Amino acid sequence: MRREEIKNLLLSFTAEDFFKNVDLHIHSNESDGKMSPYEIVEQAKAQGKKYIAICDHNTIDAYLSTNILREEIVIPSVEFDCFYKGVLIHILGYGIDIDNKEIKSLFATSHNAKTHNFFRLFHLRNPKEVIEKINNAGGVAVLAHPCCCWCFNLDTFVKGLVKMGLEGLETYYPYNGLRGMLKFHSRETVIKVAEQNNLIKTGGTDSHGLNLL
Repeated sequence: MRREEIKNLLLSFTAEDFFKNVDLHIHSNESDGKMSPYEIVEQAKAQGKKYIAICDHNTIDAYLSTNILREEIVIPSVEFDCFYKGVLIHILGYGIDIDNKEIKSLFATSHNAKTHNFFRLFHLRNPKEVIEKINNAGGVAVLAHPCCCWCFNLDTFVKGLVKMGLEGLETYYPYNGLRGMLKFHSRETVIKVAEQNNLIKTGGTDSHGLNLL
């Protein structure tokens, strides 16, 4: 799928889609999730999902170890750990070419850098480089769970990333567990920032467990 096709697909999803049949943020056991990529796809199909994205931390092993890209509901994706303005952020890359040489240079080379929060802190990436390489790999860069960005002015914070090529904000997200306790901004603020900056609004559950939400 070409980059413009991915953008148009993301733009076609509604808020209702993200709460019912589209989940663009799922983790498999190739990073810190519990289900295998195959189990995720089978469960998603059983639930009637239209589209899903497995966004493992700093790796695309979910796609390399299986044939799940043959499934029409699967959008090849990844989540990179980055450090920006003193804040730990996660940048999602949707629709990337998994064979692209540039983006391959960003992938983790150790198991711990994919699976453990502590070790991933030693492998934080530059957001400008991440966004550029996602774009060059035919993907769309989206800031994950922005409600948890520890900054005073989310609009100013996001504008800096937009200048680097960021094209979306993860807006529709349940914010359960730790994410719910560490919220610094409301979903309403995120929607406003997305609309003011003409950004794509995406959504996902950030599921790590044995059951998709």
